[in-house]
Amino acid sequence: MQKKPKNVQRRRKRSSSHHSKTPSPHHSSSGFWEERYQSGDMPWEKGAPSPGLVDFLAAHPKLPRGTVCVPGCGTGHDVRAWAKAGFKVFGYDIAPSAIRVAAERTRGAGLSAQFQLGDFLADPPPLRFDWIFEHTLFCAIQPNQRDDYVRAVLSWLKPNGQYLAVNYLIPDRDGPPFGTTREELWQSFSPQFELFKEWVPKSYPNRTGLELMLWWRRKAIQRTPKTRKRFGRGRPRV
Repeated sequence: MQKKPKNVQRRRKRSSSHHSKTPSPHHSSSGFWEERYQSGDMPWEKGAPSPGLVDFLAAHPKLPRGTVCVPGCGTGHDVRAWAKAGFKVFGYDIAPSAIRVAAERTRGAGLSAQFQLGDFLADPPPLRFDWIFEHTLFCAIQPNQRDDYVRAVLSWLKPNGQYLAVNYLIPDRDGPPFGTTREELWQSFSPQFELFKEWVPKSYPNRTGLELMLWWRRKAIQRTPKTRKRFGRGRPRV
């Protein structure tokens, strides 16, 4: 396992292109996010997929082409990056306008992906996925919902499935976005996941040095060995 990168910078001033601090007790509600899409107040919308994801897919062209879920998919840039790489992708979001725009842009790009409106933290999975890719959801939900998030990832991911995350390491607790730390992520995921690799990715200009990519593999389900019945003179039956 790799050590914590030493060059992750932690800045206390936020760029104006981060999410704005709109006071609301319901930051995780559909209405809050739908209003942001309706008003065009979307500073997280960069017009392109995560640079870290683009580099990851380019660096691993021989990954088995399985199923991928992108929760909190927004307008679908990351979904389309996975689809271009040949994966079967499922985008999920709580805001109706995000799903509508994502589906329209994906069709316009001549790509195939499935989009569905719903709450990733509460809904049962439509299927179990080989991959879950995280870019915008963990930092957008209320921090007290992060245990629910981990449970959802476990519910939606196959045993031995892989969870790839672009995490936002900022100190802010008055978001969204809400900051996190490498230590919090380790405590949240290491009991159920094995950390395969971690690195500081190439980022959007206003996030340089503030993102950390973690590539996790879900640990195999441990089954208690059954006591084998014995026959005859005490020898196990073969």
